[in-house]
Amino acid sequence: MPLYEGLRGRYVLKRVFVAPDPGRVRLRFATRAVLGIGLAVAVCGLAGHSLAGAVTGGLAALLALFTVTDATVRGQALTTALLPAVGLPVLTAAAELHDHPVARDLTFLAVVGAGVYARRWGPRGHSLGVFAFMTFFVAQFLHASTGQLPQLYAAVLLSVLTAAGVRFGLWCYERRLPPAPVPAPHAGTGLARATTRQAVQATAGAGFALVVGQLVSGQRWYWAVGATWWIFVNTTSRGETLVRGFRRVLGTVIGIGLGLLVAVPLHGDEVPTAALVAVCVFGIFYTAAVSYTWMMLWVTLLAELLYGLLGVLEPGLLALRFAETGVGAVGAVLAVLFVLPITTHTVTDAWIRRALRCVHACTAEAAARLAGVPDADPAGRVAELEQLLGRVRLSVAPLVHPLNPMAGRKRRARRVLGLLDDCAREIRGLGSVAADPEASHDARLAAACRRVESAVAALTGGHDLTPTDRPRAEGPALAHLHGLERALAELAAPLRTPSGSPLVGA
Repeated sequence: MPLYEGLRGRYVLKRVFVAPDPGRVRLRFATRAVLGIGLAVAVCGLAGHSLAGAVTGGLAALLALFTVTDATVRGQALTTALLPAVGLPVLTAAAELHDHPVARDLTFLAVVGAGVYARRWGPRGHSLGVFAFMTFFVAQFLHASTGQLPQLYAAVLLSVLTAAGVRFGLWCYERRLPPAPVPAPHAGTGLARATTRQAVQATAGAGFALVVGQLVSGQRWYWAVGATWWIFVNTTSRGETLVRGFRRVLGTVIGIGLGLLVAVPLHGDEVPTAALVAVCVFGIFYTAAVSYTWMMLWVTLLAELLYGLLGVLEPGLLALRFAETGVGAVGAVLAVLFVLPITTHTVTDAWIRRALRCVHACTAEAAARLAGVPDADPAGRVAELEQLLGRVRLSVAPLVHPLNPMAGRKRRARRVLGLLDDCAREIRGLGSVAADPEASHDARLAAACRRVESAVAALTGGHDLTPTDRPRAEGPALAHLHGLERALAELAAPLRTPSGSPLVGA
C-alpha cells in the first residue's frame, strides 16, 4: 500500500504540473484571476471598506472570474451583470436572519436547493446558483449584520465591476478560444430530470450536514454545508459525487497540514499573508481543471490565511475544519446513495452517445469541406468533441478509480476510453487534412462517411455492427476514416456485455 500511495502521489504531481496546457489557457486563467481579484480588493481598500468588506469583495470577484462559463463573451458579460441581482437579496436575507436560527437554516437549505436546480438553465443558471450560495455562505463566515449591509453591497458591486473590467476589457482572451464546455443533457421531466433529483439530493445532504454540523460546532457549522454543496458542484451521477467527496476530504487534509506549517506561524502578518493569498488564488484557478484534490488544498489554505487575518486561526480551528468537512462529505454520500440516486451508467451512457454522435458530425463536416462546400468547417465540431470526451472521462472516473473493486468493469471502461481517444485522434487528423486548401475530394470519402454514420447509429441504437469489406486506404483522409471505422467497430464489445447491457451495468 505505501508503494501504491507513493506512485499515486507522483502521478498526481505530474498530472498537475506537467499536464498539457494548450495555448497556456490555464496559466492565463490563473494569472488573470490574481490580477482581477487583487484589483478588486485594492478598490475596496481605497473605498475605505473594512476587512469584512474586502473579503466579501474578493470572494465576489473570484466567483465572477471562476464560475461564469457561457459559450460567448456576450453571454459571459450578461451573466456577470446578473450576479449582484442574485447575490444582494441573498446577502440581505442572510444578514436579516442572523439572529433567527430556524428561519436562517431553512432559508439556507432553500438557497442550496434552488442553486442546484438552476443548473437546468445551463452555464448561466449554474453560475447564478453558485453565487447565491456563496453569498449566503460568506455572510455566515463573517457573521454579517444588517448594519454592515451598505458596505457589503458596495463591496460586491465594486468587485464584480472591477473583475468585469479585467475580464472583458483589460484581458479578454476568450475571443480566441473554443466555445465553453457543452451543457449536460437534461432528459425527462419532474423527478426524472437529473437537475431536479440533484436539487433534492443536495438539499437533503445539506440538511444532514447542517444539523450534525451544528452539533459539532455552533459557530462553524456552515463549513459542513459548504462541503456538501461543493461536492455536488459539477457532478451528476452517484459515482462522480462519491469520488469528488473522497477528493475533497483528501485535499482538505493536505491543506490543513500545510496550514499548520505555513498559515499558523504567520499569526495574520499582513504582507506575507497577502502574498500567500495571491499564491492560493493562482493555485485554485491553475489546478481546478486538472485536479480537484489540489484545488481543495489551495481553497483550504486560503481559508486558513483569511482566518489568520481575522485573528482567530489556531490548531483547534483546523481540527474543527476537518471534522466539519467530514460531516459534509458524509451528508453528500448518504444523499446520493439513498435519495433519488442517479446511477453512474445512466450518465455515462448519455455522454458516450453524445460523443459518438459528435464523431459522426465531425466526419460529415470534414467530408463536406473536402467536397468543396464553402461553409463547412470541422474545427468547431472537433473542439466540441474534445469537450465531450473530457466529460466522458469525468463520468467514467468512478469506474476506473483504484478503489473500484469490479475489475472487469474497470477494464471495459478503460478500453472504451482508449477507443474514444483513438476516434478523437483520427478526427483531429481528418480535420487537419480537410483544412488543407490543396486537399481534394475522393468519391470514396462519401462511402466511408456513410459507414461511419451506420456504425454510430448501431452503437447508439443498441444494434450489432455489421462488418464490411473496406478498400485499401489511399490518401490521408481515407486513412483517417478507415482508422475511425476500426475504432468504432471495436467499441461495440466493451460498450455492452453479452447480455446487451450498457458499459457500467444496471
